[in-house]
Amino acid sequence: MTAAHLPPYPNLAAIGVPWLDRAPSHWKPVPMRYLALGTGTLFLDGDWIESKDLAETGIRYITTGNVGEGVYKEQGSGFITEAKFEELQCTEVLPGDMLVSRLNRPIGRACVVPELGCRIVTSVDNVILRASPQYDRSYLVYLFSSQDYFRHTDNLARGATMQRISRGQLGSVRVVAPPLEEQTQIARFLDYETARIDALIEKQQQLIELLKEKRQAVISHAVTKGLDPKAPMRDSGIEWLGQVPAHWTVKKLRYFATILRGKFTHRPRNDPAFYDGRFPFVQTGDITGASKYITTYKQTLNDRGASVSKEFPRGTLVMAIAANIGDVAILDFSAYFPDSVVGLLPNATSDVMFLYYMMHAMKQPMLQRATISTQLNLNVDQIGWLTSACPPIDEQRRIAAYLDDLLSRISQLEIRIADQLELLQERRTALISAAVTGKIDVRNWKAPKAQQEVA
Repeated sequence: MTAAHLPPYPNLAAIGVPWLDRAPSHWKPVPMRYLALGTGTLFLDGDWIESKDLAETGIRYITTGNVGEGVYKEQGSGFITEAKFEELQCTEVLPGDMLVSRLNRPIGRACVVPELGCRIVTSVDNVILRASPQYDRSYLVYLFSSQDYFRHTDNLARGATMQRISRGQLGSVRVVAPPLEEQTQIARFLDYETARIDALIEKQQQLIELLKEKRQAVISHAVTKGLDPKAPMRDSGIEWLGQVPAHWTVKKLRYFATILRGKFTHRPRNDPAFYDGRFPFVQTGDITGASKYITTYKQTLNDRGASVSKEFPRGTLVMAIAANIGDVAILDFSAYFPDSVVGLLPNATSDVMFLYYMMHAMKQPMLQRATISTQLNLNVDQIGWLTSACPPIDEQRRIAAYLDDLLSRISQLEIRIADQLELLQERRTALISAAVTGKIDVRNWKAPKAQQEVA
């Protein structure tokens, strides 16, 4: 019996769980804190550990950032000393404990703590749940990944800047508890089905990465080798370029375009006296967020702001030289820019679209040059001295048109893959919710024979 052919439970009823209309009538409602009744159980906040309490080594400190939706996320590397552990009277987290996050959406997400090879403590916004033996941990983790449950905990959360739920509120959340054997069966079913979906997701993600690599490779090849595989080649004398078509020239970027430097001499930059006027003010984030052309903007300058900034004309190729170094886009309107952006205004021997693709290929050489600076940025002189290959302008336009077409097709394929990924994620989420809330009956489900043999 496959997941697609599983029947609903025969007897559904309202069982007193506010976030569920109905559930199997033999399932029991239980407040979350009652999952930890009996000897050796725990339902307790982690510890109030501040940044000043952290050390380089010692007892591992994990936070809400380590709690994913059903999975432990390895990130961060905080520690506290044994002495600090004793001073703060911390509660030790054991491998196999569940952590339930009270902070940041989705509120109430949970994971099982793996063996980390050291002692562990956790932050106050994680609840340590050491459930009694009548509850299957894997089932509980899936239950605490249900969208119905998340909607309920989200409604309970409060906070002006960060959404949070108290341990008291979390402990009072009523959840559904099938008999233990049934919990284990649901967990086995979901382990199998989500593993299959996860494998498909991983393949799609790998394909997206391959397409990204292909995108960069075809751009680099086209702007450094051209489109004619039979064209005679010569050594460019530049390491990153290698050989180039013999009829191309090799020259510095300052001979491709006039290089403009943005300007915003006012400090601090967030002074409202300079903003909210009639002049578009484009910043590095607008460049990074553009697909090719900058057609919108988030900020404007008034007359006073424009007087201390720099205007670039429509058609300028703009590039971030701080923060997201090397990100480029073509300006579709005249706008003002800060000093974290340069503009390249192509001369008569350069096509702006070819220059756009050429700058993509030059990003790594630019980053290598940028690391020389203490602030990881570039100035106009550094950019002007970067060297690239320059085909005749008609050939530049043919290369740009070729790349426009090819990359458009790659983009369409990426969109289709992204849509498939979204559908797979939705299918995974829906399957978990259906199984842990009794919308499908998995009691008679059996893993395919090959899977049983592997187990």
